[in-house]
Amino acid sequence: MIKSIEELKAHSGQCTKCLEDKFKGNDGKRHIVLCGGTGCLSSNSAEIRAEFQRQVDERGLGDKVTVNQVGCFGFCSQGPFVKIYPEDTLYRMVSINDVTEIMDTDIVGGQIVERLLYVDPTTKEKVRKQDDITFYKKQVRIALHGCGSINPENIEESLGAGAFLGLARALQMSRQDVINEVLNAGLRGRGGAGFPTGRKWQFAYNQPEGTKYVVCNGDEGDPGAFMDRSILEGNPLAVIEGMMIAGYAIGAQNGYFYVRAEYPIAVNRLRIAIRQAEELGLVGDNIMGTDFSFRVHIRLGAGAFVCGEETALLNSIEGKRGMPRPRPPFPAVKGLWECPTIVNNVETLACVPFILREGAEKFAANGTERSKGTKVFALGGKVNNVGLVEVPMGTTLRELIYEIGGGIPNGKKFKAIQTGGPSGGCLTEADLDAEIDFDNLVARGSMMGSGGAIVMDEDNCMVDVAKFYMEFICDESCGKCSPCRIGTKRLLEILTKITEGKGTMEDLDRLEELADNIKTNSLCALGQTAPNPILSTLKTFRDEYVAHIVDKKCPAHVCKSLMKYTINKDTCIGCGLCERQCPVSAISKTDYVAPGHKLPSREIDSSKCIKCGLCMASCKFKAISKE
Repeated sequence: MIKSIEELKAHSGQCTKCLEDKFKGNDGKRHIVLCGGTGCLSSNSAEIRAEFQRQVDERGLGDKVTVNQVGCFGFCSQGPFVKIYPEDTLYRMVSINDVTEIMDTDIVGGQIVERLLYVDPTTKEKVRKQDDITFYKKQVRIALHGCGSINPENIEESLGAGAFLGLARALQMSRQDVINEVLNAGLRGRGGAGFPTGRKWQFAYNQPEGTKYVVCNGDEGDPGAFMDRSILEGNPLAVIEGMMIAGYAIGAQNGYFYVRAEYPIAVNRLRIAIRQAEELGLVGDNIMGTDFSFRVHIRLGAGAFVCGEETALLNSIEGKRGMPRPRPPFPAVKGLWECPTIVNNVETLACVPFILREGAEKFAANGTERSKGTKVFALGGKVNNVGLVEVPMGTTLRELIYEIGGGIPNGKKFKAIQTGGPSGGCLTEADLDAEIDFDNLVARGSMMGSGGAIVMDEDNCMVDVAKFYMEFICDESCGKCSPCRIGTKRLLEILTKITEGKGTMEDLDRLEELADNIKTNSLCALGQTAPNPILSTLKTFRDEYVAHIVDKKCPAHVCKSLMKYTINKDTCIGCGLCERQCPVSAISKTDYVAPGHKLPSREIDSSKCIKCGLCMASCKFKAISKE
């Protein structure tokens, strides 16, 4: 049990030394660590870890070699990862079949397994250390502090990385001074709205003394987003500490984590972290010998996207249907069980310990004038380096996509990047040199959102992209207000009509008019931002909408109703493979035999064709094309 701030600092110092000895080799051991994030676990990281442990035990190396797991490394497209300390050697795309070679060559033989090292695509050189990989060079880890370097299920390693030192400092300050520190840091909510965190805390602090709550929004429902999940998986104690600092600042004694039930690894590690912190007396009554007491609870969400909206989330915690409440009153005045409540998302709370531990100035040294600190992005889509990145605010989209992301695969041309998920918009090549911050992205027709960043290339149809997000919104609308419930359905119907080649130019005017009405009259942010993907694509890719309507063509060859597969009779050798692959017998022989060939070519009956693409995929002579 840690009974005082002095005891915490002494224990933390011991843990830090143990962690540094592990990294530097001062303990005389070799340490094998594997990525324990969801992505790598789904690629058999747990089985690989078990095999390493089995071989270590079988070879009698238990006193010289340890096997452990850490949180997400971030570079998801290259996982599963294995890192060897103290040499800091990073192996990527490791399979269970590679374990014996790593053990024989590296752990026993002391030589690097060259074929498992990352190869720089520009220089073609093999890179041994993680920090030397271009993907990591421009990153600054604040919210992701500890992820990929500490075991999230071992509180001793978390303490070695500085856990609870921020809370210890906060407990030696007045509550108002803690709020001022967060205000001076310029921290804004990382959940999407970008509201100043310190101001939200101030509102709750100003309410009369009594029962107050802190709620962590871990719902994270944007398609392709996995920032909050990875933080909870990689360093849950950082978020718990951030919640406790917030609780001390506003005078709350209870905090609730609202996490999707679809995140079982994050939930399990959160439970382990809470239990271990309680056992050390860092969560509970009279923490570190002070009069501050705080309890942490977990509530599981059922996966409703609308519960990412803070008032719908509060309803869900209370056992009610997840639907937004009219505001005002705001949660800081009347929130959970009608008590003053602050709701911050995972990333926001993960930044708070750094601010209290290192100081507001160090946090604010990163970023732009109005957007301080860093931002975590889930970078995905048509980009070489898919993964989790944390960059200083002010980093340009070009740096994010081409330097960190490694550019577009297969030499394709960049077309757009969707930021902010269903609530955001598409930014184009003209925006590549725009600095990433809250206000700049909004001014360009998109938004930061929670941090999803989906890259698209020339093969993406922007009308289809808008339709995809509208389908998602229609499925996730809670139905409480008619502008969102009915309006988004009408938007989807118009988009579907256009992608089927049945649209008219008047439909574009209807889209814009209806979108404006939905934005203005919807109750919550889900409806207010739902038309953003349509409005942004209409603004920057209007020609694609026109092509669907006037020319009855999809320029990207994505919309099936406007797609047509044809066979070049002069290129077709008549092998009949496409005919055998067609599931609806839409391909048949012709009477034409191309010069130099012996067999009759094939043709496709468009009236039967279901546009499955099997014929084109099976043709070895590239005689089939789509238009």
